[in-house]
Amino acid sequence: MNHLPEAWGRPRNDVYGSYDHSYLQGSHPQQHTQQPIVTGTSVVALKFNGGVVIAADNLASYGSLARFTDVERLKQVGTHTVVGTGGDMSDMQHIYEKLLDTLIIKEEYQNDGHYLRASHIYRYLSRVLYYRRCKFNPLWNTILVAGWDDGKPFLASADLLGTTFSSPALATGYGAHLAIPLLRRACPDEAAVAGITRERAVELVEECMKVLFYRDARSLNKYSMAVITGEGVETTGADGEKKEKVHVEWRKDIELANQSWKFAENIKGYGAQTV
Repeated sequence: MNHLPEAWGRPRNDVYGSYDHSYLQGSHPQQHTQQPIVTGTSVVALKFNGGVVIAADNLASYGSLARFTDVERLKQVGTHTVVGTGGDMSDMQHIYEKLLDTLIIKEEYQNDGHYLRASHIYRYLSRVLYYRRCKFNPLWNTILVAGWDDGKPFLASADLLGTTFSSPALATGYGAHLAIPLLRRACPDEAAVAGITRERAVELVEECMKVLFYRDARSLNKYSMAVITGEGVETTGADGEKKEKVHVEWRKDIELANQSWKFAENIKGYGAQTV
């Protein structure tokens, strides 16, 4: 080896030749996705007295092209949680199939009677999103986590920056501008949740999906809905361990009824009207 300190750690030039730096000239820094390609739009969710209702349409758009019309953007995670995702569809598949499925499988390995509640799933996802943001390689999604936690309904959101937020009425994408004002008329704060029945919550979410179909160019008239409700507490095992019972009701491939553009005839400036 070369006895000169500046050359320590590599063979001597006079024996092996000088170090070849040419490979560095063609190197480029690693680059990540700068914008989503195939995207899904709004996810809408609302708490009610005894549970949460969440819905998302089945469209994945390639730019402005309605490319895929059978994409399921809601996923049940464990027994207590439903996750809805808007944004990039490939990142959504990574979250669902690589992260959440692996998380549930590892949890099942323990077989100790414990389970992941909605708040556990939410905290895990929020930290994953923040970690990816810190790596300057974000997952281009906004996620709603709805479920049952500690005897009460749970609803919260996290976005690609790792920003977390909880509210009785939440929506992603264009729904954040159109659906949330409609939902907050009926449920302005957490105290109003006690006065909202399951039927009323489903009706409000259905109305939001209808408005979004009319107003959001990236939405579809076919959507899926999940209703998560608590069914009390059951005692299991000889030690009297208590475990919450949760029911998730799925309604898939719902099509908007009586969809019509006849209302546009009454809008000033539409068609051949005389103003």
